[in-house]
Amino acid sequence: MSLHLLLYAFPFLLLACFLLYWAGARHSYARRRPSEAGDPAAYDWHFFVPCRDEEAVIATTVTRLRTDFPGGHVWVIDDASDDLTGPIVASLAERDPAVHLVSRRRPDARIGKGAALNAAYTALNEHLGAAPDRARVIVCVVDADGQVSPDALTHVSGPDAFGDPETGGVQIGVRMRNVDDERPLEHRGRLANAYARLLIRMQDAEFAVSNTGMQLLRRRTGSVGLGGNGQFTRLTALDRIAAAERRPWQRDALLEDYELGLHMRLAGYRVTHVADTWVSQEALPYTRRFLTQRTRWAQGNIQCVRYTGRIVGSRHYRAAGVLESLYTFGQPLAHLATLVLTAVMLVALLTGGGAAEVLLAAWPLALALAVVSIVPFVLWGPVYRREFAPDRSRIKGLLWGLALWLYAYHLFVVSARGFVRLLRGRTGWAKTRRNAETAGVGPVATES
Repeated sequence: MSLHLLLYAFPFLLLACFLLYWAGARHSYARRRPSEAGDPAAYDWHFFVPCRDEEAVIATTVTRLRTDFPGGHVWVIDDASDDLTGPIVASLAERDPAVHLVSRRRPDARIGKGAALNAAYTALNEHLGAAPDRARVIVCVVDADGQVSPDALTHVSGPDAFGDPETGGVQIGVRMRNVDDERPLEHRGRLANAYARLLIRMQDAEFAVSNTGMQLLRRRTGSVGLGGNGQFTRLTALDRIAAAERRPWQRDALLEDYELGLHMRLAGYRVTHVADTWVSQEALPYTRRFLTQRTRWAQGNIQCVRYTGRIVGSRHYRAAGVLESLYTFGQPLAHLATLVLTAVMLVALLTGGGAAEVLLAAWPLALALAVVSIVPFVLWGPVYRREFAPDRSRIKGLLWGLALWLYAYHLFVVSARGFVRLLRGRTGWAKTRRNAETAGVGPVATES
């Protein structure tokens, strides 16, 4: 009987945790305040752009970074590309001394984004020597298709960010640049393009409001997560992590960005989120590429469970930060447990006696649970419409919220896939194709 009670109580516990977390994120989002501007001239800026087979986008990205931030240096890490990424960057570097090419070759290359970033860190150290004040050197990681907002450096230089000497890392918001593309799949039909537009819109809404609310909640709990795009770090913080861990970014990590934030907080640095500016990237209109990306994220999240003991025992984490981190680590595992529990309960219901009577008696409770589960997602829709698509109707905002609920079910799929990959020992880095890449160009991923 106690086991049955536990099985039935578990979904309610998960739902309660979700609602509490959602309420904190929504409250933090609603109460956010504008960040105070700072002076970018007080810092030296270095942009790290890891690349593998990025000939379709890299020239545009480097040119934009050099145009919008003329005082900064751009370090492009060519991770043994099979296309023209290296020659394109080499040509740009010949004409601009602030553009640097870091070339990597097999077998040392293609072993993960963290290893590529560590190579750039080494090259930057050789470039700087011992002369500069390393505390004023800021490294920004940008995706090969990333476009950093021109006002970003002003915001991350402010007193809420690097103006505080205790700050080691700053994550800015992320937006989807192709959210208004009417034909993301140029050679496909109307139905396929309608689906692709919705998938792009959901990714934009996810990052613009849902993930921002989560990061603002983490700012209150002291557990902000760094991302792989728009990640700013102080060089002295990277130095301290390198001294303790032998390298700033972990080579075997599938979420090297989030793990860097964990190491930074464990080292005593503050990590914060600035929501007033953002970096844009292209959302994925292809289901397969989207699931490949999110499976890597889910598997990387599961890997982070190994930090539980260090976080619980750290004097740099408050109780709220510990709880938030453990909740984040446990999400893929909770999704897996929910899938297994759902299957067990369904089998028990169908094979047990009086299934029809049980269904009839339980439908009000099931309906109430469904409503409580759906409403938090739906409520993000009008917020997103009001702040990022005010030209669209209120009905459209509600429909987007409903779509966000359906979109969230991909988490169960990728959590299961990530767990299976982990069990099979497949921990290799899977690179997501850019939208401009055709299906037949170069290898997509290296898996082991």
